[in-house]
Amino acid sequence: MENRIKLLDKTFRVMIPAEEIDKAVSRVADQLNERFEGRTPIFLGVLSGSFLFLSDLVRKVDFHSQGAFVKLSSYDGTSSTGNVKMKLGIGFDIEGRDIIIVEDIVETGHSINHMINYIKSLNPNSVEICTLFFKPEKYHYELPIKY
Repeated sequence: MENRIKLLDKTFRVMIPAEEIDKAVSRVADQLNERFEGRTPIFLGVLSGSFLFLSDLVRKVDFHSQGAFVKLSSYDGTSSTGNVKMKLGIGFDIEGRDIIIVEDIVETGHSINHMINYIKSLNPNSVEICTLFFKPEKYHYELPIKY
């Protein structure tokens, strides 16, 4: 029998088993461990989708870190409007800090592009993008998705 999940009035078929997702999170954590060893970056989760991925990821990294969340809105129902609005921002100074933006899915890149521009205006030391799922065929930007 095919594994299905029902959420409100929608039914979804499980495409990627939990074990495969856990292995992917471990691979990303290994890469981040190498890059940020001895540093204390800020994980900046984009709500609401990233919070479970970020939670799993933070438990697998070996370095000290801080966490914060932002909330962006660019969807009307299940369709992207392309117009990104920040609903919740960062409440502390990030100047000179290493930032890891954590998204659940990067599709068109509109939200992540908006975030990068906002974060860079706050003068961080570095900004990296980390996502669980990436759709390169729909991506409209040149920003590198490293993790």
